[in-house]
Amino acid sequence: MDWDKLRIFHAVADAGSLTHAGETLHLSQSAVSRQIRALEESLTATLFHRHARGLILTEQGELLFDATSAMSKRLDAASARIKDSEEEVFGELRVTTTTGFGLLWLSPRLPHFYDKYPELKIDLMLEERVLDLPMREADVAIRMKEPSQADLIRKRLMSVNMRLYASKEYVEKHGAPETMADLNKHRLLCQSINSAQVSAGASFVQNLLTCDIPSLLTVNNYFGVLQGVRHHLGIGVLPNYVTEDFPELVHVLPDVSSNEVPVYLAYPSELRQSKRIAAFRDFVQEEIILYRKHQREAGQE
Repeated sequence: MDWDKLRIFHAVADAGSLTHAGETLHLSQSAVSRQIRALEESLTATLFHRHARGLILTEQGELLFDATSAMSKRLDAASARIKDSEEEVFGELRVTTTTGFGLLWLSPRLPHFYDKYPELKIDLMLEERVLDLPMREADVAIRMKEPSQADLIRKRLMSVNMRLYASKEYVEKHGAPETMADLNKHRLLCQSINSAQVSAGASFVQNLLTCDIPSLLTVNNYFGVLQGVRHHLGIGVLPNYVTEDFPELVHVLPDVSSNEVPVYLAYPSELRQSKRIAAFRDFVQEEIILYRKHQREAGQE
């Protein structure tokens, strides 16, 4: 099968348009169309349904696109490994983690990383969906549970808990609860138990809701909860890693917290020699050490 035709097919399937694929490949629309027709003839199969709004893959086209997607990811992995044979840390590093951890802990610390490696490009993907590292959906992940795939290198970084926080202004105006029962005098800000989150967080919220909470604001990520707390809306359920960067928050009911949530860094075993991965891993570990030191000094561990 002709590699050049497969490359063009993949670009067309990805773009859904001969014109857009041609722009990406720097080819004319007619040249792209000829290559697709030739590929269909060699396979004796129709790969696209032609519609006024663009191209839609046929069942046979879907099968071929799955294969070319896997090939593309493997080629990206090989390219990354070749580039990492150089002495300098450069190129692109695709990092995935949860929205909360990425926005509230990782992003504020990335300036330290860029100070050291200004030539590195980071593609930070924040979502609750667990991306497939062996299939190169990302290069490295920070996850709120131990990865289950066997072909990953993993390192436990720390543990976090969900706790209750309020702003100083809110506490001055409404007082702080002294027992769990006192929560029925306050508004609770939290993630919905049905939203994507770690099970410890959902269980913690479910337990809090048994306190007959009179007013509730649910948000689908911790950044939204934090914004509500900082604007004095009520008492919020937040991971304890926010406290270092937001010292104005008041920790209420300090004896009440979720179960521990382990935080892991993971990456494919085939990237074990990657200098970009090593640089990012070492950076995160150094920041964790500083974070835990500050937590101990503040008596928050």
